[in-house]
Amino acid sequence: MHAEEPEPLAPSWFERDTLEVARDLLGKLVVREVGRRRLTGRLVEVEAYCGPDDLAAHSARGLTPRTRVMYGPPGHAYVYLIYGMYNCLNFVTRPAGEPQAVLVRALEPGPGVGRCGGPGLVCKALAIDRGLNGRQLVPPDLYVADDGYRADPARILSGPRVGVAYAGEWALKPWRFRLTSPLPAAG
Repeated sequence: MHAEEPEPLAPSWFERDTLEVARDLLGKLVVREVGRRRLTGRLVEVEAYCGPDDLAAHSARGLTPRTRVMYGPPGHAYVYLIYGMYNCLNFVTRPAGEPQAVLVRALEPGPGVGRCGGPGLVCKALAIDRGLNGRQLVPPDLYVADDGYRADPARILSGPRVGVAYAGEWALKPWRFRLTSPLPAAG
């Protein structure tokens, strides 16, 4: 059961080990308020990117205008463009100066959002663009909320990250986490 009123997570919630944050995000709600519309989806797949030593992480290339947000405080959105057409949403983790983040890969649909698997479709469904890059994850624009749903650890699968073969052995790290489907109905 998860019938509680969704409670926004404080930015400090993200100031922890990135792999822990990634697992703990599963089952949480991403909330995007656009005008009078409230779009939500339950996080069901994420990937962790663990700093400059992680050759799959953008921060492996050092501090650049693109990665500056990752070097800042936790609990902020890191939104970037891939393939010249898709936005990708990440949540910055760890204290400032430790550039790590969790990529949002898939959501179970909530009010106003259809099924969306893949980072680009998630951003499209939630009307997320680079204008939100660097935005603190607090209401009203974009935030993560807890409605009491707790993911059963037995339903959490881990495996290699997607689309980062260039990172060699780092691509094989089991840092993609997802919930098996279907999720229980809202209570």
